[in-house]
Amino acid sequence: MKLPENLRDQLKIPLGDLIKEENVNKENILSKIGAKLIVITVGDRTTENMINLGIMPRIQIIDGLEKRNKRLVPKDDTINTNLSCKNPPGEITEESIQVIQKAFSSEPPVRIIVDGEEDLLVIPVCIYAPENSIVMYGQPNEGLVIVTITPEIRAKVQKILDAMN
Repeated sequence: MKLPENLRDQLKIPLGDLIKEENVNKENILSKIGAKLIVITVGDRTTENMINLGIMPRIQIIDGLEKRNKRLVPKDDTINTNLSCKNPPGEITEESIQVIQKAFSSEPPVRIIVDGEEDLLVIPVCIYAPENSIVMYGQPNEGLVIVTITPEIRAKVQKILDAMN
């Protein structure tokens, strides 16, 4: 499924709470997420930041890129399940959706390494994540977005997914 041009602006609007770059710290994040047990991160920098803050994501989705520049995939001996998928930029593949679904039934922590680009995978993650779990992703040049999964969020992202062709 490809992202049509008319949806690009809609995806620039954060799905949840935006914490400005300069305010991303453990205290601010924990005040937003409380004691939620399931945290999912989408993005290399977001994942690395959470681990450095002592917040271990149950599922980490990374592509080895930041703003289209190569970055080192951090080695992590605590990962119990490694998965991978292909997902070209501007698309959501059926393979990536299936891998995300599999991740939720795999032994955590789970790391999904995407060959391509992981940005749009926030959409299927929000559809398949358990209710009340937390999805975190970076808003380019702005900060960190924290989304609590609710039926309303699921409906909103399902509508976006349905609009992709």
